[in-house]
Amino acid sequence: MGQKIHPNAVRLGYIRNWQSRWVSSFKDMPYLIREDYEIRNIIKERFLQAAISSVIIERIGNYIKITINSARPGIIIGRKGQDIEMLRSDLERFTGKKVYINVFEIKIPELDANLVAQAIAFQLEKRVSYKKACKKAMEKTIASGALGIKVMVSGRLGGAEIARREWYRKGRVPLQTFSADVDYGFAEANTIMGKIGVKVWIFKKLYFAKTPRELAEELKKLRIEEEKTNMVVSENIDSNKGDKNASNA
Repeated sequence: MGQKIHPNAVRLGYIRNWQSRWVSSFKDMPYLIREDYEIRNIIKERFLQAAISSVIIERIGNYIKITINSARPGIIIGRKGQDIEMLRSDLERFTGKKVYINVFEIKIPELDANLVAQAIAFQLEKRVSYKKACKKAMEKTIASGALGIKVMVSGRLGGAEIARREWYRKGRVPLQTFSADVDYGFAEANTIMGKIGVKVWIFKKLYFAKTPRELAEELKKLRIEEEKTNMVVSENIDSNKGDKNASNA
């Protein structure tokens, strides 16, 4: 049997951080976990067009700090900050605590797995061919500097009667390497024929290890430095010989 684990969960505390950062007693923990879930749902349902990748929640006493990572922060902030103030007041009313909200812009959305999955799901809802949507997203991600990408779609693809699963890969996606920065994203497309799930894995870079290309570049630099030092040594030897011959004459 295949034994699989969430690509982000296996890297927690290693190269990834938690999206809910707080400490609580066992008595209050279930309630706070449910509250985090509701907060994320409220934010994502209110700003469907804002391309939200992740919502990070931090708790300190009676204060809640929420960080929203989005490709379109202007939609969340609104005109003169009206939308974000309304969201803050609604969350304070819901939680009964003081809420602070920060919004960060994702500079390259093509390298964010959640945003790529959302983009593919949005195209599937518009009845675009799943093959075309997947391959176009993969080309954009590779062009943006990713080392590899894997996309999987499952459901009634193309309106077929029987659901099936298809996946495509371009480049390297080392899922079993803990030092590999593999971003994972999931989204669902609500089509007329039913739900279609979209999973995306993006291999960005390798931590704590050097790729073959980096090793080759280092070897090349070392060879160039050795050649320069050898040239300097040979020039010094030739000049010393010339000085000795002149003194003997």
